[in-house]
Amino acid sequence: MKIKRGEIVKLKISKYAFEGKGIAKVCKEKLLGLADNGEENYVVFVENSYPGDVVKAGLRKIKNSYAEAFTVELIEPSDLRVAAKCKHFGTCGGCKQQDLNYDHQLNFKQLQVQEVFRNIAGMKDIKIESIIPSEKIFGYRNKVEFSFGDLRWLTKDELQSNEKIERDFALGFHIPKIYDKVLDIEKCFLISDLGNEILSFVRDFFKSENVKPYSQKTHTGFLRNLVIRQSFHTNDLMVNLVTFDDNESLMRKFTEFLVNKFSQVTTIVNNISKKLSQVAIGDYEKVLFGSGYIYDFIGNYKFRISSNSFFQTNTLQAEKLYQTAVDFAEFKKDEIVYDLYAGAGTITLFASEYVKEIYGFESNLSAVEDAEYNAKLNNVINTKFFEVNLYKSFLPLVERNKLPKPDTIIIDPPRSGMHTNTVDDVIQLAPKKIVYVSCNPATQARDVRMFLENGYKLIKMKPVDMFPHTYHIENVVLMSKD
Repeated sequence: MKIKRGEIVKLKISKYAFEGKGIAKVCKEKLLGLADNGEENYVVFVENSYPGDVVKAGLRKIKNSYAEAFTVELIEPSDLRVAAKCKHFGTCGGCKQQDLNYDHQLNFKQLQVQEVFRNIAGMKDIKIESIIPSEKIFGYRNKVEFSFGDLRWLTKDELQSNEKIERDFALGFHIPKIYDKVLDIEKCFLISDLGNEILSFVRDFFKSENVKPYSQKTHTGFLRNLVIRQSFHTNDLMVNLVTFDDNESLMRKFTEFLVNKFSQVTTIVNNISKKLSQVAIGDYEKVLFGSGYIYDFIGNYKFRISSNSFFQTNTLQAEKLYQTAVDFAEFKKDEIVYDLYAGAGTITLFASEYVKEIYGFESNLSAVEDAEYNAKLNNVINTKFFEVNLYKSFLPLVERNKLPKPDTIIIDPPRSGMHTNTVDDVIQLAPKKIVYVSCNPATQARDVRMFLENGYKLIKMKPVDMFPHTYHIENVVLMSKD
């Protein structure tokens, strides 16, 4: 007899795994309906479950040593659970831990970092400091990107309703793993009330104008994305509408109506994108109102933010993240520092007051231009930024510009982590200290292992929760070399 996919089994969840999966350990023979030998050594990973839950689970994947399943019914809820605040929870896919007590979210994230470094970096004795919680657990995002869709996802309640529901217009978020359907969002609790009011206004305006969303299947239609960016330390607010075509008269009317309704909007831009991919960045941009920029502060530093600039999504936590990196580095005033993946220069400028010189390296030219502007904006004169492909060797640029060797290198790569070429360059430069900031502990642990194999020691690490109610976690690592 074999366990079959789709079978429903009753399970008690005992542990928590990466990305929101509960773990049940069972006797495989008992699960098969055979004799119970008492050895609970078969692992079942169950989506949407927490330790203490008793669930009915549907088996999705079956291997010799483990199985994967999804929760069909919650029989007995864990004491760790709380009531989710959002009506879209469970469908949207954004806040996948909103029904988990925040203190336990933090605990599981810290354990996640420990486990990742134990399994991937091969570290048994892990020196990890306590996670820094988020100051706000709702309304913390300074940017949200909504999608328009011509195929609206219907919830169970809507499918069972007798009311006529518009199916060819939605403004919200894509359903996980379903690229062409969009869940119409009434309110997102991760942004401000003002942001949600703008969301509703934009939806109503374009529906009243009978303007169609862009279709991923036919590549027709006008509306692609609504991106709202709101400053936390200034009164700036940007509305960025991403469209498939340029329609000057429609955009002029939209701008007039939006500004009349919301005096808090300081700039409106229109990104026009002919790309077939679902990326909310235009081939070109038109400024419809205001300067086309907003400004915000991290610490004492002011930053100009364009529609496509990278800026940490949780402004309040970004300062704590960068301060952790600075505290770990224990900079001296005579130090030379390199900042890899510098983006718009946020960490570079934040660290500049503690060191002699700091050089930022970034692959994206527009980000380099933003960084240079931000340095001038803050009257910082000990920084210099370079555009360089960090998937190739950046040492030729260092040598060509006769840059001094770094005492410390700060690394803050994308989720994919560092390219091995970049790792090799850092090892060759042999800085005394490396401060590695990551939004993906798994790739960070992989990269750290390469440094450990080349003479570095991991001194300490500290997680920072930038994204409450999600699985995502930032982690800061300090490595040193004698």
